[in-house]
Amino acid sequence: MEYHKDRFEDYSLLFFDDKNQVKAVFPANKSGEVVFSHQGLTYGGLVFSKKNKAEETEQMVQLLLDYLTADSVKKIIVKLLPSLYNQLATNDFDYFIYQKGGVLFRRDMNLAINLKCELQISKSKLKHFRRVSETGLTIVQESDFSNFWNLVLIPRLNEKHQASPVHTLAEIHYLTSKFPNNIRQYSVYEEDEIIAGITVFESDYVVKSQYGATTKRGETTRALDFLFIHLIEKYKNEGKSFFDMGIVNENEGKIYNKGLISQKEELGCTVYNQDFYTILL
Repeated sequence: MEYHKDRFEDYSLLFFDDKNQVKAVFPANKSGEVVFSHQGLTYGGLVFSKKNKAEETEQMVQLLLDYLTADSVKKIIVKLLPSLYNQLATNDFDYFIYQKGGVLFRRDMNLAINLKCELQISKSKLKHFRRVSETGLTIVQESDFSNFWNLVLIPRLNEKHQASPVHTLAEIHYLTSKFPNNIRQYSVYEEDEIIAGITVFESDYVVKSQYGATTKRGETTRALDFLFIHLIEKYKNEGKSFFDMGIVNENEGKIYNKGLISQKEELGCTVYNQDFYTILL
């Protein structure tokens, strides 16, 4: 989290057992009397080092609330872990947040592909994939993100959404230097011209498509779908569990982008909700 430490007042907490071993971490930032877990991360809440008994989780949640109350915190906002990331297969933290007074105030639809199941890519997507495979486009894994950022991602986000990437080019290079085996850039070239790209974040079980964009030429050739299907099949063959393609919601979960969810469903995605809770102390 240190690359964006200038944007947030860190308030992350560690939980230790009686042997001084870390049991859990609560990634968080603070703004005034409100603690967020976490505004700068994909998810928050208690992240455990190993599976706990439900009673232990309840004790840690109560300890957390007592600590925050003693520190004059008035409100907590928690962005829960989507189930596809929960390899411990337990949702007891979610329950105890609710039991201790947490109120669900937002729910986003996170779209992902279960790579342990048979792929459900639409026939039309596969038809175009086979056609594009014969056109001579080249997929390249690159260590330098500059071409994708400067020639594809930034211009297209600005043109279509009047927005910028969450990470600057310098930040993504910095993160890659810290996690060289977890952040990868895949680009599609037509001869010497980059026409599409996807930046992925890899964990042990999940691959997240952090950024995906295409040029106008790439749209014509369906280069982005071509790359997505290539990566979906690649990571399935490598034994990953999920391919995460992110949320489709806008306006804090109140509406969803119908075109975007349709595109992701045609690639085989299904919905894994991400819930947001607030607790008044």
